[in-house]
Amino acid sequence: MSFPRCSLLWARLPAGRQAGPRAAACSALRARLGPFPGTARRAPALTAAASASASSSSSASGGPRAPNTSLFVPLTVKPQGPSADGDIGAELTRPLDKNEVKKILDKFYKRQEIQKLSADYGLDARLFHQAFISFRNYIMQSHSLDVDIHIVLNDICFSAAHVDDLFPSFLRHAKQIFPVLECKEDLRKISDLRLPPNWYPEARAIQRKIIFHSGPTNSGKTYHAIQKYLSAKSAVYCGPLKLLAHEIFEKTNAAGVPCDLVTGEERVTVDADGKQAAHVACTVEMCSVTTPYEVAVIDEIQMIRDPARGWAWTRALLGLCAEEVHLCGESAAIDLVTELLYTTGEEVEVQNYERLTPISVLDHALESLDNLRPGDCIVCFSKNDIYSVSRQIELRGLELAVIYGSLPPGTKLAQAKKFNDPSDPCKILVATDAIGMGLNLSIKRIIFYSLIKPSINEKGEKEIEPITTSQALQIAGRAGRFSSRFKEGEVTTMYRDDLGLLKEILNRPVDPIRAAGLHPTAEQIEMFAYHLPETTLSNLIDIFVDFSQVDGQYFVCNLDDFKFSAELIQHIPLNLRVRYVFCTAPINKRQPFVCSSLLQFARQYSRNEPLTCAWLCRYIKWPLLPPKNIKDLMDLEAVHDVFDLYLWLSYRFMDMFPDASLVRELQKELDAIIQGGVHNITKLIKTSETRKLLNLENLPGSQPCLSGTSKSQARRTRGTKSSGARTAQQPSSGSGELPLASRLVQQGLLTPAMLKQLQKEWLTQSPEHSKEKAGTRRKKKDSNSD
Repeated sequence: MSFPRCSLLWARLPAGRQAGPRAAACSALRARLGPFPGTARRAPALTAAASASASSSSSASGGPRAPNTSLFVPLTVKPQGPSADGDIGAELTRPLDKNEVKKILDKFYKRQEIQKLSADYGLDARLFHQAFISFRNYIMQSHSLDVDIHIVLNDICFSAAHVDDLFPSFLRHAKQIFPVLECKEDLRKISDLRLPPNWYPEARAIQRKIIFHSGPTNSGKTYHAIQKYLSAKSAVYCGPLKLLAHEIFEKTNAAGVPCDLVTGEERVTVDADGKQAAHVACTVEMCSVTTPYEVAVIDEIQMIRDPARGWAWTRALLGLCAEEVHLCGESAAIDLVTELLYTTGEEVEVQNYERLTPISVLDHALESLDNLRPGDCIVCFSKNDIYSVSRQIELRGLELAVIYGSLPPGTKLAQAKKFNDPSDPCKILVATDAIGMGLNLSIKRIIFYSLIKPSINEKGEKEIEPITTSQALQIAGRAGRFSSRFKEGEVTTMYRDDLGLLKEILNRPVDPIRAAGLHPTAEQIEMFAYHLPETTLSNLIDIFVDFSQVDGQYFVCNLDDFKFSAELIQHIPLNLRVRYVFCTAPINKRQPFVCSSLLQFARQYSRNEPLTCAWLCRYIKWPLLPPKNIKDLMDLEAVHDVFDLYLWLSYRFMDMFPDASLVRELQKELDAIIQGGVHNITKLIKTSETRKLLNLENLPGSQPCLSGTSKSQARRTRGTKSSGARTAQQPSSGSGELPLASRLVQQGLLTPAMLKQLQKEWLTQSPEHSKEKAGTRRKKKDSNSD
């Protein structure tokens, strides 16, 4: 079609006042394109105007850095099918030659000017390429195109327009598949985290008095803060652990002061009518920032730097609406707290405390478990070490208590009571750094079995590093506590080579805390989702963190656990607020059964099917049998965590999780079963060793001892076969460490051939093999006598 013909058809486009869908479409087209494009001379003018607009948009952002475009996940734009009104563009001009169109698009892609212009609008090389591929597929696969695109392509074919005239249509398509480009400035405003004090208007409306009780462990700092708490007309205690909240709850009520308990999984109101008491003991995440109090106590304030939970201490520090706020913790947090509260106009009064009882680092290591004495606590940093040390101590005829992080709180308290009881024969404690907070223990001597602690960095990678000075002081300080029967504490190591490093670590100054943690709220994520409705929650979190602006006193906490849960339940249809709550549920992502339970709970919720106690019992195959080995014990601990998950959700969705009281009773029964298992832990270890020492669980005919729900979980977590001559491996604990035989092979202390020989000798000594051998001898003897 000639250029004059196009111009004539353009002039004949119906006006907006005329009826019909085509008239409306043409009217919109006139408004969008203006006068009919003339010649190629129009292209530079368009490019200049677009460049000016892009420059203005870019300068208005004011962002400190460009966004990480690798986080932008492209949406799918489906090609247009046949239109009910027909192909209006083809009627106005002519049908397009797809081969010609493909040449035009290839030329468009190669234009340096187009790439530069796209960059001004936020399309870097990666986004530009993805947007172009989508744009090309859309044009080539659509049966009918929008009128404006069709006309521009037709004009370019007849040299009546420049290839650059495709840019507005391309940019519109790019913003469809990357909606972030359309609302970058709004997203930056939503994720601006530079003024956290302004989030808490109730706290800013009063002038608070801040007292920082600073000192090492066993210095009485928390005691003095609690005295203020008890004497106040209304008060809140915010602790880092459920155990500490329970302890303050019990002490407060024992002192004749009515006190409620609030944790993620539990609500206890002392008033028979359910009326809230003036005092409340809670975990720090559960404190209310809208309820007025006379006194507030925030324990372990140094955890404001914690990469995962630090946001909770920041929220409590800035948001608690109390006339007096008492902070307890390490001196390393004083400077940061002072700086944070300087922005609120509040001064910090520091009260320093010295340790009440002396503690000394010994000049000799333990070297042998034969040298253990009553009141000793051996601190290990892995479950395998816990089991190994416990077994060796039991072989020496000594009774011991065991405490590690994944044990239920009731079991920890039972083991602590057993160890603290002077009349109990148990005089030795084997524990992880879980004893660092929340348990009152009568320890004479802390013995570090190792100074190396596995940890997970912000990238999710496992790191093996010596413990920090803060960690070492926290653990060592448990020896010789003022309230225990040992008035002097001692610290040493298991091995002589570690003693020098321990002294060096303890003598280092504690690094001052530089920044406090922050966390996006549900409201902020909802606002993000409003602008990016098709984006997954996990991707929303990534984009939020990337766009977020914080000053040097704050950091955004690690949200890997949140993202893990978000990806786990992404395919389940839930509204955003419900999905957010499910993702904030505290779960151990290294426990497959707990993760699958979160998934199952979310699926039931999405079907609007209440999760009753009867349903839960069928799901976990209740009742459960006592553990027969360490694997069984770990499976029971996972079921206990599932109960915790149910209770946590029951306080957020009461209608869908209606049987919290019944589940709590089941949890108490399970706690008793686990306590019995831990009480007999050396027997469980012995059973596990006989089966796992040489990987006998993976040999033909060997069946693992599992009970109830443990069977399915064991199948899910069974190890995979390794390459070469290595034997099949099955993790022996939640820490993911290999069985002893496999580690010996890896370390070169055993060859695969030696391992096979040992397995053969082991089998020849088994009772079943002995019976077979005896039967063979009898047959041979009978044959000879015949």
